[in-house]
Amino acid sequence: MKSASCRTACIAICLFESLATITAFANGDVRKGAGNLPLKVILRADIVYGRVHGAGLLADIAFPESKEPLPAIISVHGGRWVSGHKHDASTIKVEQWARFGFFAMSIDFRLKDCSPAPACYQDLQCAIRFVHAHAQEFQIDTRRIFLIGQSAGGHMVSLAATAGDDSYPRTGGWEKSSNDFRAAISVAAAYDLTSLDWGALWNPPGVAPDAARALASPTRHVTRESKPLLILHSDNDGSVPIGNALTMIDALQKAGAPYVFRRYPKLGHMGINQEVIDQSLAFIKEVSAKPVGKE
Repeated sequence: MKSASCRTACIAICLFESLATITAFANGDVRKGAGNLPLKVILRADIVYGRVHGAGLLADIAFPESKEPLPAIISVHGGRWVSGHKHDASTIKVEQWARFGFFAMSIDFRLKDCSPAPACYQDLQCAIRFVHAHAQEFQIDTRRIFLIGQSAGGHMVSLAATAGDDSYPRTGGWEKSSNDFRAAISVAAAYDLTSLDWGALWNPPGVAPDAARALASPTRHVTRESKPLLILHSDNDGSVPIGNALTMIDALQKAGAPYVFRRYPKLGHMGINQEVIDQSLAFIKEVSAKPVGKE
């Protein structure tokens, strides 16, 4: 028979292990599938999701083995359209989101010094079409495609949510596929390029700068039919002043467009941190629970 001290130690160990499992699950490190076993996640790095003039557009993807259709999330990095890459702190971790039950995709796009705007935005649109074109291969539910972007990436997913791709020609491939998606998550993003100092980096050749930046500003395209947006921004953001986000909120309110705004006092120029992950998952759950078009 075990002693009282031994029984106490066993109980403490069991409690510790249970708490560790709960914590890991909350952080996306544990996800159970059939038979209470961890999901098998498939990771593929540097897949080609499009081609422009023979050059490949690369992405990392991850997804769980599943017999059920998967929601998809496409992540767009920050870097003012001139820097950054698909696995830095401004993007999701695709393996983590696969364990949440998503087909997860983090994209590289053409940077300004290689191909000026709107090339980066055309690449995002190509990525959305790639997901539609490969929905059957990857078991994707095309009614549940979500976008997430930080800073310049947030600008682009917000532009997709408000303007679509009507302003720019399709490039990269899959031109006949849909570019539809359910909702977007915008973190520390730029919304009005005309009032932002680094908005001057958006300079398509042969187009008047002010007109080009106005056309690329999500604030100028908001309508009641805009896709649902989750906007996360901090008052002390040193890269995109909070006033830029508030201008977007004002436009969304006036149009009656669907949105959720999370404002923080001291999180700076936010990356994809745990708060962003938690808010994003809650937003996706809320949007997914509503009929399409009734967000």
